[in-house]
Amino acid sequence: MSFADLQARLRDAREPLRIQGHGSKDFYGEAPQGELLSTLEMNGVTAYEPSELFVSALAGTPISDVEALLAKRHQRLAFEPPRFGGKGTVGGMVAAGLSGPTRAALGSVRDHLLGAVMINGKGELLSFGGTVMKNVAGFDVSRALAGSLGVLGLITEVTLKVLPLPAATATLRFDFDQSAALMAINRWGGEPLPIEASAWWDGALLVRLAGANAAVEAAARKLGGDVIPGDMAQPFWTGLRDHSDEFFIGAERAVAGGARLWRLSLPSATPELKLHGEQLIEWGGAQRWVVTPMPPAGVRDAAAAVGGHATLFRAQDKGVGVFAPLSAPLAAIHKRLKASFDPHGVFNPGRLYPDL
Repeated sequence: MSFADLQARLRDAREPLRIQGHGSKDFYGEAPQGELLSTLEMNGVTAYEPSELFVSALAGTPISDVEALLAKRHQRLAFEPPRFGGKGTVGGMVAAGLSGPTRAALGSVRDHLLGAVMINGKGELLSFGGTVMKNVAGFDVSRALAGSLGVLGLITEVTLKVLPLPAATATLRFDFDQSAALMAINRWGGEPLPIEASAWWDGALLVRLAGANAAVEAAARKLGGDVIPGDMAQPFWTGLRDHSDEFFIGAERAVAGGARLWRLSLPSATPELKLHGEQLIEWGGAQRWVVTPMPPAGVRDAAAAVGGHATLFRAQDKGVGVFAPLSAPLAAIHKRLKASFDPHGVFNPGRLYPDL
């Protein structure tokens, strides 16, 4: 189907449409509803300039295809988007706005989104941003699409900033309880160390260093800990990125039994939260995963008390709402933005918030 055909279909649409690639993130957000609007026919890299550090791809392009192309030129998507079994697409990656272990050091998908093309609810093909950061001025609509879960329109193409692969990496392991791990990673975060990612779970803190060989070697000597061989470390970081490691597998089993998996966004220096259940901590303490049967109000209140918020990432029952409730002014802004791009309310209705 051509863009012109899509525009004609969307110009006349009045019933709900469910935008989907492979459906790898259907579990995330509120339940999808409406007639399927697939992005899979929009497939392929449309531009790649290694020297200019950007790549453009159509929405249905698998993330793995883009990364394979970048790897040939020793480059990468530095925000490490989760691929969920290899089925994640570029459009879904932007719409979900999820980033991997490197988020705290290198930025989120939103930070690397240079431009986007979309079709709005009037059937108009709109282009925002460009191929370099300086092209972005005023209200950056392309970045507003990141994390919008498709409620504003159909993303057809995106342009992303890419970065070189690091010359060297090393993973260090430390036997720390949660409080000691948080203190250590925040202390190290204030020093000129090439820390690219960190993760604490079940009494162990793992830290990934990345950069020039000399910098990585010097940091490893300074920090100490046990060096994890690369062939053992890479599967761990890949599993963490793609939510396929032991913690997330266990979380899915617990969710099937009635527990909930929460994603907490907190100030990184927040001390240990005494929450019932398993916790995994990333991003230097700023992202904390909690698998718990606790009442939702208790989890959200604990996050809010320290200046953060909690997202219900996986659950059998999402009746309590997925995302943190919006204040009245913010809710009004969301509704005006939705009405501006999608006046008939056809794109992924209720996916972000039930009344949006």
